[in-house]
Amino acid sequence: MTYRIVIAGGGTGGHIFPGIAVAKALSEKIKLSEIIFAIGNKPIEKEILAPYGYKTVSFKIEGIKGKNPYKITKSLFMIPRSLFQAASFLKDFSPDVVLGVGGYSSGPVCLTAKLMGIATAIHEQNSYPGLTNRILNKVVDKIFISFEESKRFFCHKKTILTGNPVREVFFDHFESDTCRNDVFTIFVSGGSQGSTAINNIIITASCLLKEQGLTFKIIHQAGQNDYERISALYKEKGIDAIVFPFIDDIKKIYAQADVVIARAGASTIFELAAMGKPSILIPFPYAANDHQTENARSMASCGGAFIIPQSNADKHNISTIIQNLIADKDTLKRMGDSAKTLAKPDAAEHITDELIELSRGKKTI
Repeated sequence: MTYRIVIAGGGTGGHIFPGIAVAKALSEKIKLSEIIFAIGNKPIEKEILAPYGYKTVSFKIEGIKGKNPYKITKSLFMIPRSLFQAASFLKDFSPDVVLGVGGYSSGPVCLTAKLMGIATAIHEQNSYPGLTNRILNKVVDKIFISFEESKRFFCHKKTILTGNPVREVFFDHFESDTCRNDVFTIFVSGGSQGSTAINNIIITASCLLKEQGLTFKIIHQAGQNDYERISALYKEKGIDAIVFPFIDDIKKIYAQADVVIARAGASTIFELAAMGKPSILIPFPYAANDHQTENARSMASCGGAFIIPQSNADKHNISTIIQNLIADKDTLKRMGDSAKTLAKPDAAEHITDELIELSRGKKTI
């Protein structure tokens, strides 16, 4: 008998990648499994999922937080349609369980599944929960969290600390030594969609490092919209850099890096932990409830990262930290070892086991 699961949510890689990790763990545990990702309409969602071959279904729904009144009204009018679409989809697919991984598209699917008697659960990646998961808190059967700090927002009886699921490839370190460069290597990433602010800061900081006579190499995930501009600027400034719009095999890039400069989404935090990578974290200042700063503090408090608020991030403080790290390999090593203490290698398997247990005897479609 085939075991069916819907993984609902998206909008960014931070929501989708944990879902991919759970999907892979489930496929390995139950060979006869069928998995569908219920996502929104952003192209990046399908681009991220495409290499893995999972089936997808798209829902036309948008978030409301931070929107102007017109867009809020437009989004609210989409909800009834998305609920009917979810009901039709769930009836046809007949899943054993639905897992919401955050993002606006998980709301109607999880809510409808609950009303239809299907086992439901959510996973919250960040230390401060998103609006959708805060709403679903009282609806779903189980809640999985990445950070202990978020437990206060959820019903304690059904909340389980699992950590953030990271694809198992991040825990396989056989490439680390062979992939490392002789030149000090900095990996820069503003997330799956890139960050213009980080891109601009790193260009100026790398120019200053070059002026100081330091030897280094940059690998930069600039985002699709900023890829050509950043590539041209590095070339113009004579900086040794490889620029990508988006990186599929990001584990290989982590393996090459001596230090990572990045945002502080939950997936990034737990990937850095799995790889044991020192980092300079520049939290996205407009993230809901400033949750990226809370995420970053978890890594910094264990000694694995420096935090620089975007308002304070400039070429001087970035280049000073990098200059010190180039000169102090012992600090790099200590930071990497500290980052590893946050890793949760069994997060995906833990969630998978809980989902299977939850769905036993629950399916009523």
